[in-house]
Amino acid sequence: MKPEKTEINATAMIHDILDELSDLGTSQTVEARLEAILSRVACHGSIRSGRRMRAEEMNALLREMEATPHSGQCNHGRPTYVELKLADIERLFGRT
Repeated sequence: MKPEKTEINATAMIHDILDELSDLGTSQTVEARLEAILSRVACHGSIRSGRRMRAEEMNALLREMEATPHSGQCNHGRPTYVELKLADIERLFGRT
């Protein structure tokens, strides 16, 4: 399902932003819009479930995730990986 497109009154939005900047010195409106855009870009650029990857791609992705703050969850809050301790893996394979 595609989101509905909405009309934006650019003049009113700019006035609201300028009012916020004048009153508060910062604009939550601009920050919220940027967050929404960056979130959408991140989601569209993500690796989709079921996509086959070569070992080199997986290793490169893991190295990038290690260097990226908050990479343990996607922008929707879902985990991007789970950590299993050796004891958990052994239990899964009946090795306890």
